[in-house]
Amino acid sequence: MSASHLCRLAALGLLAATASAPAGAQMPVATISADDLAAQLARTAPKADRRVLQLAAHAMRCALQRPELGVSSERLSVIDYSRPSTEPRMWVFDLARQRLLFEEWVAHGRNSGENRTEHFSNRDGSFMSSIGAFTAQETYMGGNGYSLRLAGLEPGFNDRARERAIVIHGAPYVNPSTAQLQGRLGRSLGCPAVRLSVAKPLIDALRGGTMVFAYYPDKDWLKHSQLLGGDCGTAAGLATR
Repeated sequence: MSASHLCRLAALGLLAATASAPAGAQMPVATISADDLAAQLARTAPKADRRVLQLAAHAMRCALQRPELGVSSERLSVIDYSRPSTEPRMWVFDLARQRLLFEEWVAHGRNSGENRTEHFSNRDGSFMSSIGAFTAQETYMGGNGYSLRLAGLEPGFNDRARERAIVIHGAPYVNPSTAQLQGRLGRSLGCPAVRLSVAKPLIDALRGGTMVFAYYPDKDWLKHSQLLGGDCGTAAGLATR
């Protein structure tokens, strides 16, 4: 992340030190600050990057100010595509109970890179992953079994997710043991695929409006994301589905 973007985020209060809430404190997510939410996430997922959690918390707080986006306040998922596919890089948080539900491996699109995710697209047929915030919507049975549709909230970055059939599903190629031997996980057609053994409970934890925040230090997205901006997209409007 460049110095200019760090300065911009600092001006928004995204990189400020966060105050720790008392352990076990239960406050409605809609009433707490992004800093306090980020601190809560960091306590429950200490292996996750604190800066990424800070951005996810800010995006979550912004989305909750826009009821038409249909984002649930109960849970949040964060994917950190800046990490290699051989490491766990997806977290699912139960915000109401302040606990971590999943810390998982997740695949990226075959044209997004080898072990590391380096290229992103909003274009159908690109076979690339997309970045930004999504809402997890309804489940269905498809060619990859039990799957979860995602709707992108970020115009120009992921708002074509539904028409591209970008979904969360289980896949046999998401195998950490094999990944260690071949140097990367298997890759999808752009979907954030997870291990078959966790697919159903993970999908059930997300469906019905959970925000899925997919991060990468992309300069264009960090600069233009309406969910990371100071006005939370109220001026320009966000994608709604």
